[in-house]
Amino acid sequence: MFGSLLVLIPVSIFLIIVIGIAFWWAIFAGQFEDAGNAADSILLDDDSTVSLSGAQRPPDT
Repeated sequence: MFGSLLVLIPVSIFLIIVIGIAFWWAIFAGQFEDAGNAADSILLDDDSTVSLSGAQRPPDT
């Protein structure tokens, strides 16, 4: 039991440090800036384009 703690505690500390570094990098790399634009982009999609076959889409009901 004690032997497994000697392995698991350093492994968990290492993983915490790696996750912290990845999170810190994501913050300063701008990963969390403008997060709302990706969600809004689907609503602003242009649905009025003509398909490749030239047929127009049916009217919305």
